[in-house]
Amino acid sequence: MEYKSDIEIARAAKKRPIQEIGAKLGIESDDLLPYGHDKAKVSQRLIDSVQDRKDGKLILVTAINPTPAGEGKTTTTVGLGDGLNAIGKKAAVCIREASLGPCFGMKGGAAGGGYAQVVPMEDMNLHFTGDFHAITSAHNLLSAMIDNHIYWGNALEIDIRRVVWRRVLDMNDRALRQITTSLGGVANGFPREAGFDITVASEVMAILCLARNLEDLQKRLGDIIVAYRRDRSPVYCRDIKADGAMTVLLKDAMQPNLVQTLENNPAFVHGGPFANIAHGCNSVTATTTALKLADYVVTEAGFGADLGAEKFMNIKCRKAEIAPSCVVVVATVRAMKMNGGVAKADLGAENVDAVNAGCPNLGRHIENVKSFGVPVVVAINHFVTDTDAEVAAVKAYVATQGSEAILCKHWALGSEGTTELATRVAEIADAGEANFAPIYPDDMSLFDKIDTIAKKIYRADEVVADNKIRDQLLKWEEQGYGNLPVCMAKTQYSFTTDPTVRGAPTGHSVPVREVRLSAGAGFIVAICGEIMTMPGLPRVPSAEQIMLNDAGEIEGLF
Repeated sequence: MEYKSDIEIARAAKKRPIQEIGAKLGIESDDLLPYGHDKAKVSQRLIDSVQDRKDGKLILVTAINPTPAGEGKTTTTVGLGDGLNAIGKKAAVCIREASLGPCFGMKGGAAGGGYAQVVPMEDMNLHFTGDFHAITSAHNLLSAMIDNHIYWGNALEIDIRRVVWRRVLDMNDRALRQITTSLGGVANGFPREAGFDITVASEVMAILCLARNLEDLQKRLGDIIVAYRRDRSPVYCRDIKADGAMTVLLKDAMQPNLVQTLENNPAFVHGGPFANIAHGCNSVTATTTALKLADYVVTEAGFGADLGAEKFMNIKCRKAEIAPSCVVVVATVRAMKMNGGVAKADLGAENVDAVNAGCPNLGRHIENVKSFGVPVVVAINHFVTDTDAEVAAVKAYVATQGSEAILCKHWALGSEGTTELATRVAEIADAGEANFAPIYPDDMSLFDKIDTIAKKIYRADEVVADNKIRDQLLKWEEQGYGNLPVCMAKTQYSFTTDPTVRGAPTGHSVPVREVRLSAGAGFIVAICGEIMTMPGLPRVPSAEQIMLNDAGEIEGLF
């Protein structure tokens, strides 16, 4: 049977004017700032006006560790949002914006799939409303002002060997990971070692996604530590006097974007920090606003639950003072077989034994999410090659974990394929049985927070960090940063720091090679194993297949 591609389905969508989508949430057209006919930003005036309303129920969608077999977390997020609306609930979806880096690299587009998509898909995966460009510009404005300050006499006495603020670019470019700036003589400044991260790893991205309003945004930007003096005292963004201009660049980007699903239901798409190198959640502003406007808000956290969900619970929920009423863990039969040792080329053949062998990865995620005190439902994202016996094996295993698994066919059927999941999720959320709590307290030491995540979530035996890293953490505690949460930068493919180790491993070590203080965002980043904050392109990047056809339409984006 021939299936339409995601982009063909998206192109055929019967979109409604964005004012009609806003009206479903009670947003007047005056509070929408349109970007064309099918997308708009929600005004700060509207956001401010709904703050005294009661919050709706928050549903988090997460997943097992990603595999080349595919899991479909965003697709399930959109499908569940449509499913809740289909059963008569007032629901909205909140997801992240897509980065150009993975779009043209290995991953391709990121707006759902099949008949569970957010549209306009092409716009969302490319320039959208310009938020990422604004973040890149604000970040690099600070970089330029630091070097300019040094050039014109360095009144702040910055030690140019200890400038910690790197530059960013929203593209996978390994050649820029480590660079030397200001070559070419006196007129170009003082040469120093520097480098680039990808925009989604920028602290400015994290700040935009955690700030409550423009005032909070500027304060957080001012709190960024950009360098150190020879006496090791910090130099802040506000010392460079860049925070005001950065806020101006980010003024419009702070406002959440409203678009629609294929079934014309509201979706907020805002912010996009990666979950393997940043905190992996859409903006606090979008989520908290949606909670004031809808009775149910379905949001996602990046990659597997060991990364995105852990950071959602320990960082975003802590900072925004929100809590999920129910968590959905997405899994596929294909991924279970791959975790069970089956090669990608052989996934089409029935193999119940491999499904059973791979299920412990799913079980680990269920157990981890439950440790935060929230109820868990498993969504089996259906593929046409799945057999009844394989689906039954996943359901039986999940039952042994004290949870339940529901087969979902939203990719092929849209909301019709998620009615059962939506009904059950609403029942759980309405029952109010969640007793959410982060897995470590604010006053735990920074190293112990890293150790807690490594042992409780990754099931490691130890964290390996040399004395330089431990001393740095102690220094930050002395400076008043000891109450911050930690953001683990680690491979998404495994509970270990080795991306080739699948399943549910135990007895491994988590090596921490570097720690970074994101004082403005309000967390410590622990960089583990070989993870890179500037990815590279694969041998055959997706960009090779992306082009315009004779009709001027985009091909190869999905």
